[in-house]
Amino acid sequence: MKDPFRVVKTLRVTEKGAALAAQHNQYQVVVDKQANKLDIKHAVQQLFKVKVLRVNTQHVRGKARRERTRQYGRTPAWKKAIVTLKEGDKIEVA
Repeated sequence: MKDPFRVVKTLRVTEKGAALAAQHNQYQVVVDKQANKLDIKHAVQQLFKVKVLRVNTQHVRGKARRERTRQYGRTPAWKKAIVTLKEGDKIEVA
């Protein structure tokens, strides 16, 4: 099993994420690109001491960005996981 601190990078706090947490008890987590659903499930359960029912993953592509000069670049690509928790469990976002 992988180290949970390497699998879970951060918890995303957005308006859409807050609505998911309130309505469906789901939380958005930024995870390592190579992590699979089982790794994510075990890492979230260990780090936050909650029971995970389901994990949905999504690869988010980097967007093309341009500076004021001719330099072009991209934002990095990352992987997002939407974690559904058991009824009554929740993750405290400080």
